[in-house]
Amino acid sequence: MSQVEIEAGDSEGRLPQHFCGLNFVLCTWYFDNQNQIKVPVKVLSTAFAMNIGITVYSSYGGSGIVGSELGKELAERGHTVHFIASSLPTRLTELNERVRFHEVEMMSYPLFEHQPYTLALATKMATVAEEHNLDLLHVHYAIPHSISAILARESLKPRRRLPVVTTLHGTDITLVGADRSYLPITRYGIVQSDGVTAISHYLKEATKEIFHFDDIQVIPNFVCQHDYKRLEVPVLRESLAPNDERLLVHVSNFRPVKRPVDCVEILDRVLKKNVKTRLVMVGDGSERTNAEHRARCLGIYEHCSFVGKQPRIVDYLSASDVLLLPSDQESFGLAALEAMACEVPVIASRVGGLPEVVTDGETGYLSAVGDVDKMANDAARLIADDKLRQEMGRRARESAISRYRTDVVIPQYIDFYEQVIGK
Repeated sequence: MSQVEIEAGDSEGRLPQHFCGLNFVLCTWYFDNQNQIKVPVKVLSTAFAMNIGITVYSSYGGSGIVGSELGKELAERGHTVHFIASSLPTRLTELNERVRFHEVEMMSYPLFEHQPYTLALATKMATVAEEHNLDLLHVHYAIPHSISAILARESLKPRRRLPVVTTLHGTDITLVGADRSYLPITRYGIVQSDGVTAISHYLKEATKEIFHFDDIQVIPNFVCQHDYKRLEVPVLRESLAPNDERLLVHVSNFRPVKRPVDCVEILDRVLKKNVKTRLVMVGDGSERTNAEHRARCLGIYEHCSFVGKQPRIVDYLSASDVLLLPSDQESFGLAALEAMACEVPVIASRVGGLPEVVTDGETGYLSAVGDVDKMANDAARLIADDKLRQEMGRRARESAISRYRTDVVIPQYIDFYEQVIGK
């Protein structure tokens, strides 16, 4: 038997335009030479164009990035995505007929000491659902988005059904949700959702332990193999490493949980080994001033580049040699995945979902939280050994693309939507 037709995989899981809006079944077909007939071997998926409402935090963070990229990928597969948020998400740089944005407008009233965003969001969700005939709402981060979505869903009954899918990203469970004052309402939002996904097996287990709820589908974060690959960026590389130094890079929102100050400590120890290197700090947040201050105290500030938020992270990853991710906690580690796709080995903490992404000794090195000595030794080893670093980078990309590329993960979301809608 020889395969004579290739279907979804040929176009990265994107549907040909003439399929959009139709109900259809994709099959794998083989030609049976003996009987001279085409035989359907397996059904790949049942698909139809959907109207999907997505809500994310618009700030510089993993959940907003994943939600934005998911929306764009869904649009490329023929679905229409309506982003409903307080401002345009960071990664949402282009709107079109299939990618739309609806701003949540806040009411200003003297009675309210704080603006009631949860209620304003729920109202906007219900309005968009009715005006654009949404098939479901997909909210990223449980608090307060799942609560708003459930309010919107209930307000539309019995006129229409509006299923709610909640994706858990991490701190909504491990930090916010675990706070005793928020735990009951967080559990309510999760349990009352029509479908729940988590970005890692670690996060699913943490949710089960904290909230005693396990009806959760694990759908990991993803990376586009075409957008995230190692690029030639000689001008940027020269500007960051004017003396041809090796580059350590850190990408985050500079919250305390990311431990950006540890990156400065790692650089200091690497420099003491007489290894020519510099540290590139990409992002911004509350810990940036502390990291800059520590670099000045250690006398190594001139070896650091604090470049702030950047629209094209892939350029900075392509210019760099090793990613540092010494976080207290990571439910998945999106920065690690994006670096791996760009052939950048990862040095990270052995916490949360990171061991699911980074294979210790093969695609990077894992250490205990705060063990900057080991992390510095690992970084110095990779920087000094070009062959080891390049081989580890090659394995990192292979791992990232084989397990987490878009045409592997996005169909899992589409299948899950169809299950929820079909309930």
